Amino acid sequence: MIRALLERLASVTVVMAGVSLLTYGFVFLTPGDPAYTILREQRQSPPSAAEAAAFRAEHGLDDPVLVQYLSWLTDALQGDLGTSYYRSEPVTTLLLEYLPNTLELALAAMAVSLLLAVPLGVLSAVHRDTWIDRTSQIAALVGISMPNFWLGYLLILVFSLWLGLTPVSGVGTLGHLVLPAITLGTGMAAIITRLVRTSMLDVLEAEYIDTARSKGVRERLVVYKHALRNALVPVVTIVGLQFGFVLNGAVVVEVVFQRPGLGTLLVDAVFARDYPIIQGIVLVTALTFVVTNQLVDLAYVALDPRIDRGRGSQGDRP
Repeated sequence: MIRALLERLASVTVVMAGVSLLTYGFVFLTPGDPAYTILREQRQSPPSAAEAAAFRAEHGLDDPVLVQYLSWLTDALQGDLGTSYYRSEPVTTLLLEYLPNTLELALAAMAVSLLLAVPLGVLSAVHRDTWIDRTSQIAALVGISMPNFWLGYLLILVFSLWLGLTPVSGVGTLGHLVLPAITLGTGMAAIITRLVRTSMLDVLEAEYIDTARSKGVRERLVVYKHALRNALVPVVTIVGLQFGFVLNGAVVVEVVFQRPGLGTLLVDAVFARDYPIIQGIVLVTALTFVVTNQLVDLAYVALDPRIDRGRGSQGDRP
């Protein structure tokens, strides 16, 4: 167990080191000078060459890129992600302020997707090749093909402007969360629906399912007690991976619904060339993605202990 934890910790460390290096390098390859961009936004007029030079010297932008990266990495390992060029606030403080709204949206979107996908996938598998199955597959295809921003604007038009049931933008109430969660969760629900259907079809054809049916077990128990639990093992993988993609998708959805989250903060930082915020958001998102993958591995064992025993037996071989 200790060895496995150390291996996972080493894996996370290597991945995060690579992410930090690539992010820092790509940010500095983007066109534009943050000194001119930020000073022009702050003063509503182009800065002089002396003012831009002073800004670069104040924030260490005159140093070689490698020196800047090592300095930033040293501070990041101590929990200091730097100070925003434009907002003049610690990046860590800004992330702690905006992250809860993004996590709220991501978790709500995952809840929406699972509430839609699992029942639809099970029904589609149980009623294979019927109108229920075909309707479910068509709905999944539409959900995968539909862009988030288009669906978001469509929901705003219908439910906010025409019907007046939900607010157009902002945060604070359940009404502010419903439409963004549906927008973000629909695409993921489509993917999970198809996976649940495929997994359930494989499980329902297993021999132990036939044995349970031959013993007179009710079909509902066969489907939801015996089949569904085993069918969820591969689904856990997709859910874990999708959580990282949900955080990325939140960028578009938060901009559409004007939610103050990491998405809107990132977009503003990109336009302002606010490097510390960009690097901090990418680092936190990557860390969330990697940690989620590790939790998925642990969920495997909870759903199917044979996986853990299988790994142990392989590890004991000479």
